[in-house]
Amino acid sequence: MNKENFIKSSIAGIFSFITIGILTLLTYKTELGIFLIASFGSTMVLLYGYPESPFAQPKNVFFGHLITSVIGVICLYIIPLPDYVLIPLAVGLGVGLMILFNVTHPPAGGNPIIIIIGGVSINYLFSPIITGSIIVLAFGVVLNRFILKKNYPK
Repeated sequence: MNKENFIKSSIAGIFSFITIGILTLLTYKTELGIFLIASFGSTMVLLYGYPESPFAQPKNVFFGHLITSVIGVICLYIIPLPDYVLIPLAVGLGVGLMILFNVTHPPAGGNPIIIIIGGVSINYLFSPIITGSIIVLAFGVVLNRFILKKNYPK
């Protein structure tokens, strides 16, 4: 392990801790709603470890999470199929739409699974998806552009 990789991994780990920590505090210690979803953990890998990746760009993070979550909610409430059919259908539709609209964000591919298994309400799209994504992206811009002086977003 070289010094550069150690520093990069340390910074990514620290900012992942801070970002997920803020989302966790907002979720568990306020009455503001839910801000945390499992797929945000995977988003940290791209946003802080590989910010130059097209999958880590703000439009991909925001719209990838939004599109797959909308598909998850639509499938949950409109398509009367058993979960073992509904989940793969929703994931397939979500992945296909992310690619079609050029907003692919791999961690978002898991959102329909979370939504269908959790049986969430339509409010889930606002919080945690929209508000959580905005918070995640704000931390991503602060770290990458202002602290690390990277060309982010590209």
